[in-house]
Amino acid sequence: MSFQIRSFDAYQKAFQKSKDTPDSFWRDIANSFEWIHPFSSIRNGTFNDAHVEWFRDGKVNITANALDRHLQSKGDKTAIIWEPNDPQEAVRTLTYTELHALTCQFGNALKSLGVQKGDRVVLYMPMTPELTIAVLACARIGAVHSVVFAGFSAQALHDRIEDAQAKIVITADEGRRGTKTIPLKETVDKALLNLTCVESVVVQKVTGIACEMLPNRDMYWHELVVGKPTVCTAEPMDSEDMLFILYTSGSTGKPKGVVHVHGGYMVYAGYTFSNVFQYEGDDVYWCTADVGWITGHSYIIYGPLLNGATSLMFEGIPTYPDAGRFWEVCAKHKVNQFYTAPTAIRSLMSSGSEPVTQHDLSSLKVLGTVGEPINEEAWYWYRDVVGQSKCPIVDTWWQTETGGIMISGLGGLSPQKPAHAGLPLPGIHPVLLDPNGHDILENNVEGLLCISQPWPSMIRTTYGDHTRCRNTYFHPFPGHYFTGDGAKRDDQGLYRIIGRVDDVINVSGHRFGTAEIESAINETSGAVESAVVGFPHDIKGQGIHAYVILDSKTGSLAEEDLCNAVQNAVIKGIGKIAKLDRIQFVSALPKTRSGKIMRRILRKVAEGEQTSFGDTSTLLDPACVDLLVSGAKQLQIC
Repeated sequence: MSFQIRSFDAYQKAFQKSKDTPDSFWRDIANSFEWIHPFSSIRNGTFNDAHVEWFRDGKVNITANALDRHLQSKGDKTAIIWEPNDPQEAVRTLTYTELHALTCQFGNALKSLGVQKGDRVVLYMPMTPELTIAVLACARIGAVHSVVFAGFSAQALHDRIEDAQAKIVITADEGRRGTKTIPLKETVDKALLNLTCVESVVVQKVTGIACEMLPNRDMYWHELVVGKPTVCTAEPMDSEDMLFILYTSGSTGKPKGVVHVHGGYMVYAGYTFSNVFQYEGDDVYWCTADVGWITGHSYIIYGPLLNGATSLMFEGIPTYPDAGRFWEVCAKHKVNQFYTAPTAIRSLMSSGSEPVTQHDLSSLKVLGTVGEPINEEAWYWYRDVVGQSKCPIVDTWWQTETGGIMISGLGGLSPQKPAHAGLPLPGIHPVLLDPNGHDILENNVEGLLCISQPWPSMIRTTYGDHTRCRNTYFHPFPGHYFTGDGAKRDDQGLYRIIGRVDDVINVSGHRFGTAEIESAINETSGAVESAVVGFPHDIKGQGIHAYVILDSKTGSLAEEDLCNAVQNAVIKGIGKIAKLDRIQFVSALPKTRSGKIMRRILRKVAEGEQTSFGDTSTLLDPACVDLLVSGAKQLQIC
């Protein structure tokens, strides 16, 4: 793409242009895409309005740019490689021509069910090519897709369908993850009880298990598409028309539906993918995320396809059938860019380097991380063992609400520093504020991370509740987008994300980011992962309660020795002022299926709560909560 940056000097020039003449900067990038009707307006509105529009008078359809635009020059190029859960099953590949035809066919199938522009369609599906096809088909006909991760409970799914007032639900008989099968259709049936908005349910056959099919409502995908044409003109969409709603996995309260739109999201997803991963030619790119999360939207489907890339889609899990699966897939498909979560990296670290080194990973050029800050030990292991000390690591910071990567290295072009996301992308202007909203100009000081200028893929609203959007993101610091994260900026201008502001612990007037303490704990030999929270302390105001996962070998040592080792690591990494008050050795942490630690549960356990934890159905392993409660009675008091 014409907007790809190829040197650090070019990065600096692009950043300066985005600062001096932002409208010209974004106009040039947007003009790299094909518009059904050209735009003349670049940006309207401000953060103070909590209502910013981009390319407002332009008309576009994101699928025309993700598919049609490539057909003449790249029609025979592989768009999607699908790696199944079971490595013995056949790999599926779809060229751009094939993906275009299947998208059009399913778009026509949705139209036959009465789906029209603006209707909401909920997708509760496994990681199969049909999920990508369904996403693109919705966008093509102007329907609004809302993908719900195929692991959420029936109640969580119910709440999201109800909030979106979805007309159609698309699902599968079952999903497959490792040795488990997930009863998707059964869950949908439970979710739809007492809901009247859903008119049709489309079911993909994955395992072939017999499903209960409600007459006049439920139908199989393969039967629905029979005879449907493979030509479907992309619906002309206003740049600000809704593209999708993605519900964040908020731990309490009503689901929060983040809204993104066709024009601005398209421009930013395409721009960031090209630059962060330095994609070129016939590279094979693999993001291990699920499409149920924003990472899968932006960097499995839209970002890669907008750039005519080959994107690998994975149905399974990193440890099935063994801890070498990721690396076996990388070698098998000669992956060039690999993008995964620090949680996965830390988990695989505990299996040692042998599962990695037995595979040929010489094709790798860029390694990426997403979802949470990566600690230094995992960063070095990722670089040295997986990347063989030759691959740059792009430690990306962004959010569901931002639509795309905001702070990150650009392949190997930018300075790198362990546990630091790095520099902002051109067009993104972060600032650090104190609690009173004043700019923090000095470096190496923690502040509240805010963005001072709008960008094209920023959140437009929270579906059905714009007041919530305004109060959450724009009201706290007028004239800024408030990320909710704390960060530090070093003397090079590199940003380190400290963690959520509500994950900051105030000990005797000293503020510590949980990520910083956890990074120190994880330096302990044998520590696989950790999480720390504050709890009420009579003298300090807050004490520090640490939950620590150890590898199997280390876990057999005396707890007193382990406690001392962890404590010494924190003192060494931060200082005695951050000394831990409690250490609880655990086998697992309460995580959502996107890998986020649900800290409200950890805080309640630390505060002595034993039963009232709210909805835990969205956890990867709800049973771990009982283990945390029982273990809290035997923790180490330091």
